[in-house]
Amino acid sequence: MTRNVDASGAPAPATALWRLPADARVLVASDMHLGDHDPATAGFFLSALAVTLPGHTHLLLLGDVFEAWPGDDAGDDVARQAIAALARIAREHTLGVMRGNRDFLLDVPTSDGKVEPFSAQAGARMLDDPTVLEISGLRVLLAHGDAWCIDDREYMAFREMTRGEAWQRDFLARPLRERRLIARRMREQSRERQQAPDAAIGDVDPATVRAAMVENRVHWLVHGHTHRPGHHRCTTDGLTRHRLVLPDWDATAGRGGFVTIDRTGARTTVR
Repeated sequence: MTRNVDASGAPAPATALWRLPADARVLVASDMHLGDHDPATAGFFLSALAVTLPGHTHLLLLGDVFEAWPGDDAGDDVARQAIAALARIAREHTLGVMRGNRDFLLDVPTSDGKVEPFSAQAGARMLDDPTVLEISGLRVLLAHGDAWCIDDREYMAFREMTRGEAWQRDFLARPLRERRLIARRMREQSRERQQAPDAAIGDVDPATVRAAMVENRVHWLVHGHTHRPGHHRCTTDGLTRHRLVLPDWDATAGRGGFVTIDRTGARTTVR
């Protein structure tokens, strides 16, 4: 599947359509932010996943699986352990992974071409952002969510730049040590942005989200990124539409959660 974005870096109406069998049962999560900085959360997430995944046929991770991703050759110890765990899961379940704002370089070829891509390491299918999931006629729009935060003009400009082939090629050609330092600075800037007085601009724009749901003919949308979990309802064209926002994961706060999707709809799954 190819990635569709318009000139602003925002997702175009999804042309990526993934049809699943009628008996598919899909478990969805996002924003684990796995890495050596917080091994407790990695353990917390993987333990919750082991308990919740049985009975599901697919596992989909909608971005920010990792706290930072300077390239497929750059995973730290926690990331490598997580990838090994995902590879084991992929032997018995279909695994899909979407890029987020922290790990947008997942599966992007490195300059020397010698590193096994993330998708091969984890046994994952890389998903477009956004993607429509269809089960027995039920259509669910899946996205990371950052491309709908259009009020954050500074981030949107950064997003457009870093998704460009020239920027990515230049970045991945740099030494690994330099890439890690740059990724650390980007991570710190992102945290500062979240704590700023105008942090509300980091939420999705409701009108843009509604338009995406109408354009893609869906009654359900599942996304992450905003760290504002919830179930939002709106009525457009006389139809009720549902937006489920996934939580971020944090072992210290005991926070995390999943959404389950099957042919009857989407619902929050208790850990």
